Amino acid sequence: MLYNTTRQRWARVALAVLGSLIYSIGINYFVTPAGLYSGGFLGVGQIIRTLLITNLGLNFGSLDVAGLIYFALNIPVYLIAFRSISGHFGIKSLLCTICNTAFLSLLTPPAEPILYDVLASSILGGIIAGAGIGLMLYDGGSSGGMDILGVYLMKKAPGMSVGRINMAFNITLYVICLILFSPQVAIYSIIYSVFCGLIVDRLHQQNIAVMAWVFSKRQDDALRDYVTGTLHRSVTYWPATGAYQNSETNVMCICMSKYELEDFRHAMLEIDPDAFLVTDEGVRIHGNYHARI
Repeated sequence: MLYNTTRQRWARVALAVLGSLIYSIGINYFVTPAGLYSGGFLGVGQIIRTLLITNLGLNFGSLDVAGLIYFALNIPVYLIAFRSISGHFGIKSLLCTICNTAFLSLLTPPAEPILYDVLASSILGGIIAGAGIGLMLYDGGSSGGMDILGVYLMKKAPGMSVGRINMAFNITLYVICLILFSPQVAIYSIIYSVFCGLIVDRLHQQNIAVMAWVFSKRQDDALRDYVTGTLHRSVTYWPATGAYQNSETNVMCICMSKYELEDFRHAMLEIDPDAFLVTDEGVRIHGNYHARI
């Protein structure tokens, strides 16, 4: 169902906006009221906001300027998105960041925390925010900042993942929190970051490698041509014998991302409705395998 929805352009835009809203809800309703700090560029913006208020005595009223600082910090990374990844990815990332800035500024954090247990707030906030980022990445965009740099580094080094890169950046960020604030703030912020990263990696399907085994009785090359011509993946295939009917069949082995698997599955059902597919998800692939972003 989600696949069919994301095939329609305006539905994909709506999905990206929904992901941005979910992300902002996780931050403003659970992370911020608990006195914690998000990771990535938003976390940097939150720290700067706190220093401006506490050290310089600035009063911004009900407006949370962390969102505006976050947007300003994102401007340089869009050059990376447009030049090194794709213009489509850059445009969607810009849309998501604008939505994030608007939602983070307009959704006023509650005066009293929804959950008084800081641990529960950090875990639930991480799950909700991670789900929002995952939806934005699923739709081909990102929430900006470290997500863009994460996708860029993942493209350069297939062993990387967006969630791991985010966590590596956040280690430095939370060391700063430890120095500026307190161990409790840093520890619970790290817990939030870990849960957020786990959910992002789970939902970011371009980050999940899949080995697909296809069993087909067709003798033409239509399905193989789709894989090599449309998905730009290689296929290893060989003839085999089906024991049940003692009939000839063809076996194909393809390595791809889970995101590509959805396209392939629908194409397979159109080209060869009698074929069947077996997948191994989350396999580790080493060597000459290129992540398609």
